[in-house]
Amino acid sequence: MSDWVKFLAASLGGAFLAVVIVFAAADRGFLPGGPGGGDIRTYLLSHPELVAEMTDRLQKQEEAADAAKAAATMKKVGLAPFFDSKVAFVTGPADAKKSVVEFYDYNCPYCRASLPAVEKFYRQHKNDTRFSFIEFPIKGPDSIVAARVALAARLQPDKYLALHFLLMNETDPVNEAIIYADAQKAGLNMAKLKVDMENPAIDDAIAASKQLAMRAGIDGTPTFIINGVMHPGAVDDELIDSMAGRS
Repeated sequence: MSDWVKFLAASLGGAFLAVVIVFAAADRGFLPGGPGGGDIRTYLLSHPELVAEMTDRLQKQEEAADAAKAAATMKKVGLAPFFDSKVAFVTGPADAKKSVVEFYDYNCPYCRASLPAVEKFYRQHKNDTRFSFIEFPIKGPDSIVAARVALAARLQPDKYLALHFLLMNETDPVNEAIIYADAQKAGLNMAKLKVDMENPAIDDAIAASKQLAMRAGIDGTPTFIINGVMHPGAVDDELIDSMAGRS
């Protein structure tokens, strides 16, 4: 496949590219109806609005297939591994009927875009919902440093979420200076934090979160699992309220 075709596929996505292929096939005579696609080509060119309809339908089919695959995976993996304290920072009532899991990277723009909704929902539902915060550093060395600091901060559990929300609320990419400055703002004992960062359990936790993500078919951030239903991508107030309302 030539470089421009690869670029087109990546830029347009599978659904729209499929429509492009239909027109190309018609133009080259690979569809019935005479040379050049004949009647089909003429009909398609006479009804350009079908492009949007075809793209929309294909996209919905892809989304439905992805949702079915995610549901099958969740059924196989179960919810319990996402609330393992060796992997996640878990908070909220153990017997809560609702649950929210998030895999995130502190340098992920879509994680940051989701922060207002996540933080608002947490503040409103921390007494009736089980939350699982899972470090999933996939965006480079600074993300790994941020995850290591956050994991060490779990050993000062009353400060962890303060640090989490500070880091996620940054507008610039986090680096070591920003990370440690936020740790101080969160009120962490910095000497203890730096000692705890050397604990081998930190590396084990990062490895465990990546292994769990692989088992669950998670390869991007943010990925939410709300009441057992997986949602890759950002959330807003409406979406998180809607998903959490399912029981």
